[in-house]
Amino acid sequence: MRDESTTAALTERLGRELPAGRLLTDPAATAGYAHDEAEWAPYGAPLAVVRPRTAAEVQRVVRACRDHGVPIVTRGAGTGLSGGANAVDGCVVLSTETMTTIKEIDALERLAVVEPGVVNDHLRAACAERGLWYPPDPASAPWSTIGGNVATNAGGLCCVKYGVTRDYVLGLEFVTGTGELVRVGRRTAKGVAGYDLTALMVGSEGTLGVITEVTVRLRPRRLPEHTVAGYFSSTVDAGRAVAAVGAAGLTPSALELVDRHCLAAVDAWKNMGLSTEADVVLLGRTDAPGPAGEEEAEAMRRCFAEAGATYAVRSTDQQEADALFEARRLAYPALERLGPVLTEDVCVPKAAVPEMLGRIDAIAARHETLIANIAHAGDGNLHPLLITPPGDEAARKRAQAAFHEIIAEALALGGTVTGEHGVGLLKRDGLESELGPEVLALNRAIKDALDPQHLFNPGKVVARGAGR
Repeated sequence: MRDESTTAALTERLGRELPAGRLLTDPAATAGYAHDEAEWAPYGAPLAVVRPRTAAEVQRVVRACRDHGVPIVTRGAGTGLSGGANAVDGCVVLSTETMTTIKEIDALERLAVVEPGVVNDHLRAACAERGLWYPPDPASAPWSTIGGNVATNAGGLCCVKYGVTRDYVLGLEFVTGTGELVRVGRRTAKGVAGYDLTALMVGSEGTLGVITEVTVRLRPRRLPEHTVAGYFSSTVDAGRAVAAVGAAGLTPSALELVDRHCLAAVDAWKNMGLSTEADVVLLGRTDAPGPAGEEEAEAMRRCFAEAGATYAVRSTDQQEADALFEARRLAYPALERLGPVLTEDVCVPKAAVPEMLGRIDAIAARHETLIANIAHAGDGNLHPLLITPPGDEAARKRAQAAFHEIIAEALALGGTVTGEHGVGLLKRDGLESELGPEVLALNRAIKDALDPQHLFNPGKVVARGAGR
């Protein structure tokens, strides 16, 4: 336990060095910053929350915490699902919520420079005004921030064709564990000078530095999409359709799976009338231009039908098509209304999607746990959602056992423990199984180099077992 004199000295220094309103120490105020949305992930009580507005203020916070040996947990919007932003007792939570400036949108170079607290959808809207597009689109895009997206290498619905956050981050400004403000990356179309420290920072979950600025690549505004919907009697049949789409050489701009549990939850909440029509819905889109788009949509529809769809159609009603994708985005908050939701994030090769979905069904039955399925199925990123009745301790234990079994099965099929949510607290055991001791040692050496005092996000990702 940190002694009271250290705590008092730190908060006094932060209060002196930061402008008014940046520092929160009242437990009633700091409690709201203690954890993200990860169900059952442990969290502690921060001694303070700081809300800097400039990179210089971030530096002051890091240097003060360095001098007093106090850990720092960086937090964006708190929409994470792995416990990556959860506080530890006696830490300082550094919230980037007020660093919300879009500094530049350059139409010629097709890039934007933003502060980490900029909300994903706000950046996308600002880019659209210039005829440009920022592709990464996690389901949390209306609330999640660019800094948080960078921290977890977030993906989203269109990443099957356009890639994830790492594919769009050109450069970063961040504060290191020694309190230095550094820039890495570039603004040019090409560049191979030095090690790729930008890519290293993306997905590091706040364990290597505090990001204060992000330069992202943009694309031209996308073309209108054609939507294909397929109804299936099982997740395994839908998984076969996913594999068939890949085998046919098609690259959809989205390929999403939503099962009957999700559809029923959305219907109960929004009364959209979807759950009466199918047990599983597979939603595909293509944005290929002109006749090629028509041909790709029809080829996708055939893949659905040949894989066992009970109904497969190219949508001619844009409003109906948009409603189906809106239901996909609403699935998680709709399920939260039923009880605590433990969210998985495994990713497997596309060929293994049918088998993995079948194994998830078997795990649900074996552990007597309700598991709803949504998925970025086109790239094998599955999000089984384990739902338990509120206050049912036995159900919670069964769900947690099922959670770890799903991870083990994904690894057995050549997959990974996390596609886009991050390791955080919930996936540390799985990470050790996936990487092995030699690669973990390399990761910990990087952590030691950039954060020698292990101030940043202690206990998360590879910090476990580092002897700190």
